[in-house]
Amino acid sequence: MLTFESLAETADFARKWVPFCKKFSIEPRAPEFYFSQRIDYLKDKIQPSFVKERRAMKRDYEEFKVRINALVAKAQKTPEEGWTMQDGTPWPGNNTRDHPGMIQVFLGSTGAHDIEGNELPRLVYVSREKRPGYQHHKKAGAENALVRVSAVLTNAPYILNLDCDHYVNNSKAIREAMCFLMDPVVGRDVCYVQFPQRFDGIDRSDRYANRNTVFFDVNMKGLDGIQGPVYVGTGCIFNRQALYGYGPPSMPSLPKDSSSSSWFGCCSCCCPTKKKPAKDLTEVYRDAKREDLNSAIFNLHEIENYDEYERSMLISQMSFEKTFGMSSVFIESTLMENGGVPDSANPSMLIKEAIHVISCGYEEKTAWGKEIGWIYGSVTEDILTGFKMHCRGWRSIYCMPLRPAFKGSAPINLSDRLHQVLRWALGSVEIFLSRHCPLWYGFGGGRLKWLQRLAYINTIVYPFTSLPLVAYCTIPAICLLTGKFIIPTLSNLASILFLGLFLSIIVTSVLELRWSGVSIEDWWRNEQFWVIGGVSAHLFAVFQGFLKMLAGVDTNFTVTAKAADDAEFGELYVIKWTTVLIPPTTLLIVNLVGVVAGFSDALNKGYDAWGPLFGKVFFAFWVILHLYPFLKGLMGRQNRTPTIVVLWSVLLASVFSLVWVKIDPFVSNAESGAATQGCISIDC
Repeated sequence: MLTFESLAETADFARKWVPFCKKFSIEPRAPEFYFSQRIDYLKDKIQPSFVKERRAMKRDYEEFKVRINALVAKAQKTPEEGWTMQDGTPWPGNNTRDHPGMIQVFLGSTGAHDIEGNELPRLVYVSREKRPGYQHHKKAGAENALVRVSAVLTNAPYILNLDCDHYVNNSKAIREAMCFLMDPVVGRDVCYVQFPQRFDGIDRSDRYANRNTVFFDVNMKGLDGIQGPVYVGTGCIFNRQALYGYGPPSMPSLPKDSSSSSWFGCCSCCCPTKKKPAKDLTEVYRDAKREDLNSAIFNLHEIENYDEYERSMLISQMSFEKTFGMSSVFIESTLMENGGVPDSANPSMLIKEAIHVISCGYEEKTAWGKEIGWIYGSVTEDILTGFKMHCRGWRSIYCMPLRPAFKGSAPINLSDRLHQVLRWALGSVEIFLSRHCPLWYGFGGGRLKWLQRLAYINTIVYPFTSLPLVAYCTIPAICLLTGKFIIPTLSNLASILFLGLFLSIIVTSVLELRWSGVSIEDWWRNEQFWVIGGVSAHLFAVFQGFLKMLAGVDTNFTVTAKAADDAEFGELYVIKWTTVLIPPTTLLIVNLVGVVAGFSDALNKGYDAWGPLFGKVFFAFWVILHLYPFLKGLMGRQNRTPTIVVLWSVLLASVFSLVWVKIDPFVSNAESGAATQGCISIDC
């Protein structure tokens, strides 16, 4: 009900806001962020009426916010009898888990215009049917429902996908994406154009690497040179035909005869004199193996010239209903490569059909979520969806305009950030244990490039690196506590080779940064949080993933909180204890204790023990340095004493205390007793 009423208010405000943005080229198009900018808003604005109209628009927006806040306050207290509509009938969605499908067109081609008389873009409220006993598939199911509704009502050939906490920061970015999708040379093979994610409300130092700069500015740019970037779940413009499971038009089409495999066998056995080049035979064989990659076993170009009767017969013969569901209107829309709705379509009939395609049972015994649309089976449905498209032979494009296309909010609290990373890692483990694992899926068509396959393998195996990473972070402390060392002494050749490998990795990273323009600080933050997430969220994801996939034990996630409004970066200092924090906290304590114990051991053993000590302490400090942002998050806000001062104070106080009292924890009880018996005078 709150969403419905808010959209009604939004539709009314859009009649003023949209023409204002077009007239004065307003950026960003989100009014909250536009009016909160601390910049000279008169820059590049030469029209004398701008100041007056901007003040009036800001006043209208403040009134709009008051009405929205009143709706939110009203929604906090639900009446016992439930909400009612203006005509007195009960609101159909009072029971959020058991209600019919609802569609309301607020703005569109039926006569909604702005204050200047221009037609407004269509704004439609969609609430899919919910019934007990049905699996609704969360975000992926909602996306698929919206795809079907939009196909019935408008059927635009391209779809923009944004998360609810993102807004358009650069209105011209859509046009840049269209340059790729409508390019006459490469556009027909492009399944989507992915934009990098950019965020507001992140602390200046980006303590927990929320910007993911290395991933978006290094890895994704590198993938753009292979078969394209992976789909990250938001900030993406799709080719609708790619979502329907079709292969790209440039790929060789299947033979018209449905018995293509029999025809191939006949040619090879009965007609040995008619030989074709090996390359052609390979292509035919790969096309015959497309059934595990393509949901539809037909090609659009084979039917675009058929009349209505032939199309209806073809729909029946090719069993489109088994793929797309029992909706002739929707199936007809999938055959329109350039989109659009027939002029003869009845608007009331289209609304009824749109409600039908969002019913609970519509996807049963169809290919939705299996081969077409957003793919089910993982909490990270974005990776699966993009992977299936690349397996069919599509390629994607990475678009990085100078002004970020879209911006969103990120969880800056330590616990919320780790839970977000845990969700992503769990999705990767689920894909690893599913039939869609890149290690073995998609070989039949031969359309996924090997380097692209390696990139997808990397996206699903990275949580398993948490196991050796925990061992790596534990071994330095064990070496300090036991007096053993994990590598030979510094005088040996093996140590020089180890240091050479260590330095070569750093040099390689620096060269990547120079190529991509990423700063050293951003790279270091990424390295630090990779260790923090690896020994906490990734480790939990591995165990929870196996429990979920093998034992059926599901894991529920809380929605990650965003930045607090009461103070700048106030949420950054809030401590929310969770079990994910236990492993890195344990590693910090163990390594700090190991450093103290190592100094104590060296003091008792004499001068010769200091050389090996520095090698051991180096690795322990390397671990502590990577976990330092985590330690700052545990300590919360320090109004007077910086965290680094507290850390060094505790460490140095412990070391100097041991120097003063000369405690030796490694001396056995027998030796300690003998020393006590030998010391019988006050001058011992």
